[in-house]
Amino acid sequence: MNMRKELWFGFSIMGLVLLSIVWLLLGVDKVTHGHQGLLMLSLVVIAIMLGFPTAFTLMGMGMIFTWLAYDGDIQRTLDLMVQAAYKSMANDVLIAIPLFVFMGYLVERANLIEKLFKSMHLAMARVPGSLAVATLVTCAIFATATGIVGAVVTLMGLLALPAMLRAGYSTSMAAGAITAGGCLGILIPPSVLLILYGATAGVSVVQLYAGAFFPGLMLAGLYVVYVIIMAKLKPQWAPPLSAEERRVELPALTRALPADTAAYAPARLLQALKGKRNAQVPTGHVLRQLAIVVLPGLLFVLLAVGTWRSVTTVEVEAQYDIQPIGAESSTSAPAEGGLQEPPTDGGLQEPPTEGGLQEPPVEGAVQEPPGAEPPAAAAAEPASAPAATAAQAVAERKPAPTWWWVSFAVLGALVAVFYLFLSFARLEIFKMLLASFFPLVVLILAVLGSIVFGLTTPTEAAAMGSLGGFLLAAAYRRLSMDVVKESVYLTAKTSAMVCWLFVGSAIFSAAFALLGGQELIEKWVLSMNLSKVEFLVLSQVVIFLLGWPLEWTEIIVIFMPIFIPLLDHFGVDPLFFGLLVALNLQTAFLSPPVAMSAFYLKGVAPPHVTLNQIFAGMIPFMGIQILAIFLLYQWPGIGLWLPQTLYGR
Repeated sequence: MNMRKELWFGFSIMGLVLLSIVWLLLGVDKVTHGHQGLLMLSLVVIAIMLGFPTAFTLMGMGMIFTWLAYDGDIQRTLDLMVQAAYKSMANDVLIAIPLFVFMGYLVERANLIEKLFKSMHLAMARVPGSLAVATLVTCAIFATATGIVGAVVTLMGLLALPAMLRAGYSTSMAAGAITAGGCLGILIPPSVLLILYGATAGVSVVQLYAGAFFPGLMLAGLYVVYVIIMAKLKPQWAPPLSAEERRVELPALTRALPADTAAYAPARLLQALKGKRNAQVPTGHVLRQLAIVVLPGLLFVLLAVGTWRSVTTVEVEAQYDIQPIGAESSTSAPAEGGLQEPPTDGGLQEPPTEGGLQEPPVEGAVQEPPGAEPPAAAAAEPASAPAATAAQAVAERKPAPTWWWVSFAVLGALVAVFYLFLSFARLEIFKMLLASFFPLVVLILAVLGSIVFGLTTPTEAAAMGSLGGFLLAAAYRRLSMDVVKESVYLTAKTSAMVCWLFVGSAIFSAAFALLGGQELIEKWVLSMNLSKVEFLVLSQVVIFLLGWPLEWTEIIVIFMPIFIPLLDHFGVDPLFFGLLVALNLQTAFLSPPVAMSAFYLKGVAPPHVTLNQIFAGMIPFMGIQILAIFLLYQWPGIGLWLPQTLYGR
């Protein structure tokens, strides 16, 4: 049956192509090359919806219609194809894609997500809807580390969905939290979508990453706020955890102090260093626990001191007068073959000796005659030259900005609360976070920080991230030859898909531009006399609708080259437009009837979880994404403040 369906699809698309070619070759009146370009675009969308490979569909359609545009000249058609393919292959930005994908697969196979989810749900046990909140936070961190939507949704579906259903959570609430959290990797850096958009639109990937940072945090925060509010309003959707589910087991040596879960950890550990009541507990164990207790405060102090110098130090140029050597002997006679000071102010005149320099009549210029040897460096300056001026960078102090004080006031308050309520149970949860949460956060911050602050290029940071993923897998004893082989294979498969897609997009875009389809669309859009707001709304609605039948990769490589040339006319920043597109495509990933994350989750969900229940849970989160798009449009500084601050855009 499947074979018959595929054959029917194949014959259908072949028939459409042949009919289109015959129609075009017959020379129907009023058919221009621009109309051929629009026909090519329509056929590409139809072929992709029928299930044909996107990359090869783009290449095939591009070649066919280029051949038509060149009146059957196969040589020029092949030349265009080769040039477009080479242009894509020579794009350095795309090198970061396989490295980031490899990092993601290594982190995924290190099996950190189980430990991360367990520690997060214990850390947030008293928060309303704690399991759903922990799921969203885990998805955000894991999606940032991997950037692979299908992998995050699938793993969290296996891990978090059964736990939430056992705890009495609503099926729609649980499914919505998993699918929405898994899609965060589309927006939050290091996002492959942003790399593709940057390569397509000619926008700096570094600035895109900086711009997407706060919108991604805003979206994740809106998800968490929604879950907490709904857990408060409708506790039956997300009931609180029982005391048994919140219980934390203490190690045997900690219980032997003696200590229980509610005891204040810093005081009891300090008491354990005195007296002989704890002879059965090694001193090394107590010191290790105290070191973990001191760690947050120590990190806070180091971070505050380190950032204080960077935010309060500014370099200014100081001017210094440099007196040249021999300036005091300006009245002495010049040596033979040297330079002589003329009576005119500021001029240089060479005595009439052979092989010297002669001052041209143009003021301030020096001209070398043909065949003359360059003078020695010492003779290049006159003995009586005036004092030169040199600039040297000097560090000066300035007051710390307000954002620094606010940030460290909040961090300081959090550290104070941590120490104020640090029981042994919370200390064990903190140790679990140290083993699962903080390694991933350090890896993510190292990769993103090096990119955003200009220390490395995205490609170099991706290589560093791949090494970090390799070391993480080794540290958790998950690194084996099978894991490496599988990660390399999946990376090669994904990268080949993306790169072939980009080659096909380049050929298609070249053919579309050659036929004049872009010009025809521009004339049509401009004839509508749209305002900036109307253009943005129209473009985002079109992208949202395209997100139903098409993948985000196809939308970026096929339709972004159509929208990008229109941005200048309407005064839209391409970076800002890219952030709107990334948010919009997340919305398309959650919108029925073709929501890919829903099908990922359905594939691993228990049989009684229906697709309609998953769709019902996704719709509120889709509404939150639309709200995030509105907030980003109303306050563009959410996405543009960081690039403007760091790069002066």
